[in-house]
Amino acid sequence: MLRVAAVGPVVFVGLFLFASPASAVVLPRGDGGAAGTAGAGAHPPVVMIVLDELPLVSLLGPDERIDAARYPNFAALAAGSTWYRNATGVSGWTPYALPAMLTGRYPERGAAPHYSQYPDNLFTALGGLYQIKAEESITRLCPPSRCEQATTPEQGLGVLTRESGKLLRQLAAPVDSRVDPEDSYREQTAAEVGLDAAEPVPDDPKFRWDTLDDNQPARFTAFLAGLRPADRPTLHFLHLLMPHTPWTYLPSGARYDAPEDLPNDGAGWVDLARARHLAQLGYTDRLIGETLRTLRATGLYDKALVMVTADHGVSFRQDWQGRGMDAIDHAANQVAWVPMFVKEPGQRTGRVDDRNWEHVDLLPTIADETHMRVPWSMDGRSAKATPRERADKRFYDRPGQPVTITGGVPTPVPMPATDPLVGTRVGAGPAGGSATVANLAAFDAVDPARGGLPALVWGTVPPSVPDGTRLAVAVNGTVGAVVPVVPPDAGGRRFAAFLPDDRLFAAGANRLDLYRVQADGKLRRLTLS
Repeated sequence: MLRVAAVGPVVFVGLFLFASPASAVVLPRGDGGAAGTAGAGAHPPVVMIVLDELPLVSLLGPDERIDAARYPNFAALAAGSTWYRNATGVSGWTPYALPAMLTGRYPERGAAPHYSQYPDNLFTALGGLYQIKAEESITRLCPPSRCEQATTPEQGLGVLTRESGKLLRQLAAPVDSRVDPEDSYREQTAAEVGLDAAEPVPDDPKFRWDTLDDNQPARFTAFLAGLRPADRPTLHFLHLLMPHTPWTYLPSGARYDAPEDLPNDGAGWVDLARARHLAQLGYTDRLIGETLRTLRATGLYDKALVMVTADHGVSFRQDWQGRGMDAIDHAANQVAWVPMFVKEPGQRTGRVDDRNWEHVDLLPTIADETHMRVPWSMDGRSAKATPRERADKRFYDRPGQPVTITGGVPTPVPMPATDPLVGTRVGAGPAGGSATVANLAAFDAVDPARGGLPALVWGTVPPSVPDGTRLAVAVNGTVGAVVPVVPPDAGGRRFAAFLPDDRLFAAGANRLDLYRVQADGKLRRLTLS
């Protein structure tokens, strides 16, 4: 009887630790979706940046490589990573595209991009082992239990023994304790600890639309500050709305104002939209450079799995601008194909892989690189696996309704030719009419030190000025842009000129001049009001 009873204490301790409510202290928590399990191999830090509304063709030079002159930091990233040139997003709308990227599954339903609707995703798959530092914009796929704890709760037999010892000392001490031992028995409410159930479940895919202005460079700064080595494997995730509209940044990082009613399509307007997009992409390139420099300075670069991509592109083809089905039908190369760079831990030389990558391949690739087993089926295929045999692509304008896209690595879209007048010096010249400049007062007191420049000039000309008339816009005597007068619309006979060169401006009062370019090339100055 004693021999049989001797196993009782062992069984009791086992049941107490692993089958009673006390198991929550000993065993890892399982908040949110299914957690991945760690396999054999290293678990490197992961640095992942998802940009927004960035077509691959915007980065390409005439030689079909990354344009190193315009985008040196993207080029440096490509030179040290694997560039999947045939990578495509699965949707032109972020609330569908990003969940597909982070779950490994094609969009099947129009749910809000929230952890309650997509409990199985990258954050829950890595969260059991990885510390998560996530900066999301449109989505909220990382549950608070994984992303919003200042410190990771201690678990295991060590903390159980230590806390039990502290409680025993309080009870056995010869004097009364000032701390009531029973205070530690009460569980905090979900609202108190910020757990997942404390947040209402949204049903609108645009439920975070009213906070988009909070998710630009300031969000990037917070992400950059978190790029530090840690004892625990860490996922650093950033979804940055760059170079997504609104376009308000020059390549230098200076901001400029723009009216909200400027069209993005139509004669003249689509070229202006693309020029502003490319300028903001230049600023995005600076942010990528800051990331690479920080990773190298902290020692994370060589150790980490670094991934940079975009959820979808956008078309700047005239009459088919945007990223809906019309744009897909006529300019799929600009909407679906996106940059995709993967730098593996220890990788130092770049290579190009033209396999048929679709963005549902992202999570399977991360799982293989981090040696984590994802406990749900995925539509995607890891880049470490055999490439998929089919060459066509799946794209979802509506969830559950895939369309097939054909085509391979896109060819570059030629840059608009620079007018010969740009950069030339001009004088007063003879008078030739009038024009109204909406932001003329902005040139009276320019303060570059505060980060703002009047780099977009817009206004109207009299109805007598024919469509297509060329206007030369000069700042302090140097022509910065030549633009056409476009057909009239609800805003009148309008023009808008983009001046992305900071060197045109000086601190203090700046002179703005508009000239009507005659058929013989001569300039006639317009009186401004």
